[in-house]
Parts: sequence; C-alpha cells; structure tokens
Amino acid sequence: MKPRVTVIALGVEDLEVSLRFYRDGLGLSTDGIVGTEFEHGAVVFLDLQSGLRLALWPRTSISHDTGLTATPINPTQMTLGHNVSSRSEVDTVMGQASMAGARIIKPPHDTFWGGYSGYFQDPDGHLWEVVWNPQWSE
Repeated sequence: MKPRVTVIALGVEDLEVSLRFYRDGLGLSTDGIVGTEFEHGAVVFLDLQSGLRLALWPRTSISHDTGLTATPINPTQMTLGHNVSSRSEVDTVMGQASMAGARIIKPPHDTFWGGYSGYFQDPDGHLWEVVWNPQWSE
C-alpha cells in the first residue's frame, strides 16, 4: 500500500459545538456543515495542510455507515500531533486551545527526548499533542 491519507475523520457528539471549537476557537478554515440533505451525511471538513483535511462527523453517522456499534470513548487510542517550529509556538497554540475551551491535559513541558510539548483535548476528548521537535524542520 502506498499511503495517500487525505482525510482524518473524528467522531463527534455535537457537530455545532465541534465546528465552533475548530473554526472559531482554533481558526481552522471550513465551509461549515455540509451534507445535511443526506441522512447521516452532515459533516464538517476543515483544511489542515495541502491535500489533508480534518472531518468532523457525528459518531452516530460513523456507526451507521460502518455498521459498528458505537463504543465508549477512549482518548488514549490515538493522538493527533501538531508540530510547530519553536517552543514559544507550543505555548501560543496551547493558549489558543485553552481559550477555545480545550481541556489542557498536560501543560507545555520539556520532554525526555529533548523537545517541548503539551496535550489538550477537544470537546469530544480527542487528544492533540502540540510539539516542537528540535530534530525536525517544519
């Protein structure tokens, strides 16, 4: 398989709340809620970087589409990593997330491997790590 990831979909409980968090709080670009003309079709697409979008889709719709029963949320099943270019940018993004209503799980701190990072959760408990890695260029 040659990976061509173009969409990362997050299951959400309340599409309007998640839209406000990501668009208004974090400043991500979107056309808002689309697909409302279809049963289980309402979704939000947010532009991340060239060729990659974040989709916010109700958990009930994901359950319907896949045929899987919705299970309790477990925030430690995955994290989304937002790599930035400096320690101060970690602090800035974490502050923005906090102002948007994120739950700060781990404030920015020096990591054991020489970087600097912090964790926050969105309104649905999805974990984001904001990280500066001095070994990576942006």
